Amino acid sequence: MRHKIGYRKLNKTSEHRKALFKNMLNSLIKYEQIITTLPKAKELKPKIDKVITLGKDSNLNKKKYLFSKLQDKKSVKKVFEILSKRYAKRKGGYSRVLKAGFRTGDDAPMAVIELVDRDTGARKVDKPKKAETTKKDKETLPKTATK
Repeated sequence: MRHKIGYRKLNKTSEHRKALFKNMLNSLIKYEQIITTLPKAKELKPKIDKVITLGKDSNLNKKKYLFSKLQDKKSVKKVFEILSKRYAKRKGGYSRVLKAGFRTGDDAPMAVIELVDRDTGARKVDKPKKAETTKKDKETLPKTATK
C-alpha cells in the first residue's frame, strides 16, 4: 500500500520534475489554460493555487521568493498585478482540471488545466494576426528577376 507518499514522481528525476513544473507554471500564468496529461495537471493544481495565494500579499519578500521559483519577471508581474486583483475576494480554488479524453499516440489520459474566471484572450498572446504578417512578408521580401 502507498501510505504517506506525498506526490507523483512522473518517472522523472527531481531536477527534471522541478524544471517541468516551473515551465508549466509559467505557461499557465501566461496563457491561463494549458493542455497536458492528467497526472501532471493534478500535480500542478496545488502549485498554481499556492503561487496565486502568494501573489495576493504584495510585498518585496514574496516577489523575490516567487521570482526564485518561477525565474520569469513577466510571470511574477502578472501574478502580482493582474491575477491577485482578479482573485482578491476568492479564498481558494483558483484553478480547475478538466478531463479531455485520451492522446492518440499512446492513449495517455489528457486534461485541460485552466484558471477560474480566465481571460479568454490570453491564449492568443504570442500569435500574430495572420493578415498583418502576410502583408509584411510580401512587402519585405526582395523581388527576384526570372530568366
